[in-house]
Amino acid sequence: MSKAPIGHHHEHEHEIDGGLAHDIPMFARRRMIRLLAGASMAPLLAACSSDESSTASSSSSSSSSSGTSSSGSSDAACETIPNETAGPYPGDGSNGVNVLKESGVVRSDITKSFGSASGVAEGIPLTITLTVVDQASGCETPKEGAAVYLWHCDREGNYSLYSEGVTEENYLRGVQETDDKGQVTFTSIFPACYTGRWPHIHFEVYGSLDDATAAQNIVATSQLAFPKDVCDTVFATDGYSQSVQNLSQLSLETDNIFSDGYDQQLATIEGSTDKGYTATLTVPV
Repeated sequence: MSKAPIGHHHEHEHEIDGGLAHDIPMFARRRMIRLLAGASMAPLLAACSSDESSTASSSSSSSSSSGTSSSGSSDAACETIPNETAGPYPGDGSNGVNVLKESGVVRSDITKSFGSASGVAEGIPLTITLTVVDQASGCETPKEGAAVYLWHCDREGNYSLYSEGVTEENYLRGVQETDDKGQVTFTSIFPACYTGRWPHIHFEVYGSLDDATAAQNIVATSQLAFPKDVCDTVFATDGYSQSVQNLSQLSLETDNIFSDGYDQQLATIEGSTDKGYTATLTVPV
């Protein structure tokens, strides 16, 4: 079956799920929370010694050249993962099809379709590890026994179950239960950059595996972002040519989702196009 041109089926992504009319109030609330938090900390900051200020500045500015994620090392640095739209292609029953109730969705390797589907998503290998932690504990306590549903587009920018040509496929979607470290790991491929959106991965956190496979009681819905240098390297390989043009028209600062802040959603990336990449992110809930 033929596939639609990259980005064609995504042009109205935010119109379907509420669009900017939905997202801007969310951004405003998040900005207001940050402003209020900053105002409340002003007297404390004024009382700090110059040595303490220097130490805090050094700590906050240190990061990996390939992106950072929230470390959750203290109460002050621990904030709940920003809540984001699930987009029009969630596959969780909120917009048509519900893949979460299908046998086989609980899996770590999401490169292949399951059940009666047989498609395989091609692209640069990517291993994704999310660490779910309890925000109320200062992000020190892992959330063992929670569950994560993760999904993203393929190398052509198509979403299985929804996009023309792959409506019968269900690859690049899967559920995992967190281990005693609060971690889930998925084997996947690096997603495309389609028209109008920075390269990203969607995920939903549930309180338990039973909740996830019943598609009920979502704890958090958010998105993972990729650092530009890694995107540039990946998109220079075969199969990602359209992503080069699409990425050149975007930035994290202008993306509809990440423009109000992405420090907690920018994954730490390691690897190469030859051996594949690993993406890690801490998810406080």
